[in-house]
Amino acid sequence: FQFFCQLCSWFTWYSCTRTLTNTMETLLTSFALSYYPLKGSKMGSSYKYLTLVALAVVIRPTALIPWIPLLFNHFWQEQKKADLILHKCIPVGLVTVGTSLIIDRVFFGKWVLVQLNFLKFNVLQNLGTFYGSHPWHWYFTQGLPVILGTHLPFFIHGCVQAPKRYRIFLVAVIWTVLVYSMLSHKEFRFIYPVLPFCMFFCGYSLKQLKTWKKSAAIFLLLTNLLPALYTGLIHQRGSLDVMSQVQQLCNDSHQSQASVFFMMPCHSTPFYSHVHCPLKMRFLQCPPDLTGNDSYIDEADLFYSNPLAWLNKEFYSDTLLPSHLIFFSVLEQEISSFLTLKGYEKSATVFHTHVPQGRVGSRIYVYRRKPEMNH
Repeated sequence: FQFFCQLCSWFTWYSCTRTLTNTMETLLTSFALSYYPLKGSKMGSSYKYLTLVALAVVIRPTALIPWIPLLFNHFWQEQKKADLILHKCIPVGLVTVGTSLIIDRVFFGKWVLVQLNFLKFNVLQNLGTFYGSHPWHWYFTQGLPVILGTHLPFFIHGCVQAPKRYRIFLVAVIWTVLVYSMLSHKEFRFIYPVLPFCMFFCGYSLKQLKTWKKSAAIFLLLTNLLPALYTGLIHQRGSLDVMSQVQQLCNDSHQSQASVFFMMPCHSTPFYSHVHCPLKMRFLQCPPDLTGNDSYIDEADLFYSNPLAWLNKEFYSDTLLPSHLIFFSVLEQEISSFLTLKGYEKSATVFHTHVPQGRVGSRIYVYRRKPEMNH
């Protein structure tokens, strides 16, 4: 039942196909949960679950957060505590962290503990706020209810019905959400790793239902299928579709002269991973300030404060102009005079979303500079 609930979760469909470290963190957490030595568990294996947890922490250090209550619970219930620490925890930790250090040494050319840097950046310096901040209660009032969707009533019912020995999973959920609530920058994907814990209670709820079991399962499947298909296939698909337009330039006989400038909010589209040719491309930069300068403004914010003035200053000479400009439809009217003056014409329109917000428009436009203007 837990497996069924996890599979028909719309957020699982939405997130598991994306190349996010949160996805791998959740995957390893799910596998580790199946080996967690809970009372009455037949599959419990300290070595297996500790290895999977350690691997998850190496990939994304925040993976440790939901496991802190479970690790303490395991330690408390373990009769051979010294054996657990000396012969299991320490060897597994040393091997995984050591392997991570060696791999990073090979690629960086120096000794780097990336997990420590991750914690410094996101927790100690709290530089994630550069990408936006939310109120402390956001995960409780919006984050968790949204990722659970129609599973929410089953989750609540499961929490009430589940035996006491399973309450440690609920503690892990509440603890994780509380810890993440202390950080200003919040995203739905950050609490994706608690979904397997929640689905345990959803599955238990489904199991407890007698006459309504089949109806409840069909309800969950149908109510999750539609948002899963919509968010996975339609919503904000323009970011990928427009890259097909860009890739066509690779086959152009004038490829060496082609250049693309993405005038969009940072990280709106993929980059060379979808192009596969030495095409000149550029996007608006938005690196966080690491120097502590309070007056720091990134390139994207400078651009959006006055797009027309920024373009005229950046491309003061026509020889600097890119052959193609890509931007969201909301920007078109504001820079229309620049496009006309510099000889750009619309060559493609790509659908992006039904719910445009702020700098993100409903469509993406590709503008091409007229060939005669390049000479």
